[in-house]
Amino acid sequence: MARFTLPRDLYHGEGALDALKTFKGKKAMVCSGGSSMRRNGFLDQIVNNLKEAGMEVELFEGIESDPSVDTVMRGADAMLKFEPDWIVAVGGGSPIDAAKAMWIKYEYPDITFDEMCKVFGIPELRKKAHFCAISSTSGTATEVTAFSIITDYEKGIKYPIADFEITPDVAIVDPALPEKMPKKLVAHTGMDALTHAIEAYVSTANCDYTDALAIYAIKMIQDDLIPSYGEDMAKRRSMHNAQCLAGMAFSNALLGIVHSMAHKTGAVFADYDAHIIHGAANAMYLPKVIAYNAKDETAKKRYGVIADEMKLGGKDDDEKVALLIAYLRKMNDDLNIPHCIGKYGKDSFPTETGFVPEEVFLERLPEIAKNAILDACTGSNPRIPTQEEMEKLLKCCYYDTEVDF
Repeated sequence: MARFTLPRDLYHGEGALDALKTFKGKKAMVCSGGSSMRRNGFLDQIVNNLKEAGMEVELFEGIESDPSVDTVMRGADAMLKFEPDWIVAVGGGSPIDAAKAMWIKYEYPDITFDEMCKVFGIPELRKKAHFCAISSTSGTATEVTAFSIITDYEKGIKYPIADFEITPDVAIVDPALPEKMPKKLVAHTGMDALTHAIEAYVSTANCDYTDALAIYAIKMIQDDLIPSYGEDMAKRRSMHNAQCLAGMAFSNALLGIVHSMAHKTGAVFADYDAHIIHGAANAMYLPKVIAYNAKDETAKKRYGVIADEMKLGGKDDDEKVALLIAYLRKMNDDLNIPHCIGKYGKDSFPTETGFVPEEVFLERLPEIAKNAILDACTGSNPRIPTQEEMEKLLKCCYYDTEVDF
């Protein structure tokens, strides 16, 4: 028996934020990230809509990118003092993910972070509050998923919290919010969404329900992402729907080792001011992982189906896989994303997040590989890599070399 879980209600399209006026409750805690939601007027709109619904509102602002365990604990403390019956999280993946983890700690104050990270081990929620997620970016789809990613900066590791209990009760997908995204964020979040859809389709937990969502999302992203990056606002609005469909797929079909590797490389070089942005990591690793997974015949056939749906051509599955990889590499070029860690933050790909020195990467490689294998996303990958294979795969992702194992 399998399970397919989504939010009870999903409000989408122009004016979707007005759905907040219909909420029933006494108190709402609104969780947000940086200043963009306030600067663009969305935070005030959300607060005013909730007040119109008759609620007392308190804000928890300033949730950082890749939220920390400490931020989660501070937010939960604020909730315990305010006692909201609605938690409303707005922004990209970071504030929504953080608010999900805060929600767990609010409902169960004695739970530890390690206990939160037990896959599908969260106790029953909604005893104190319901949860609404409002996405401002077009990638993570955390507004519809059973996942949250929290970073332990002492260990330099991102931990996925996975449980259907943290699937939001309400998702709001309003196209006005992502129209304000900077181009780099459009690129990174878009490739995150495409990775979600592709990994969901080849996951060992795929099913008829997730396949339909994943394939349709892939075709939409193929049509919409590059024009969205080029400031086509109609395509940007369409991308906001596409990423949500991809999220519905992967929340139920799970993911694979592209995400395992991205989780375990994202913060591990933070002491060198080298933070590999999640969407960029996915974009760099996806072609390499496809080449690795395609050694599995079932996965190769499913990649072939993806290539067929994208109308890439190819006379057999081997050729279709090669064409898919080439297409994804071209997308990275068009989005100004490098092909490997070794180019990230240098040469023609300058970034404020820094460069990962080769000697540092090699020194930390065994531990990164070990942690990636242990990541919650690895279990549903078509191939389960050994320690040696994961190290070799990560080297391919550092040097942009061919995967031949």
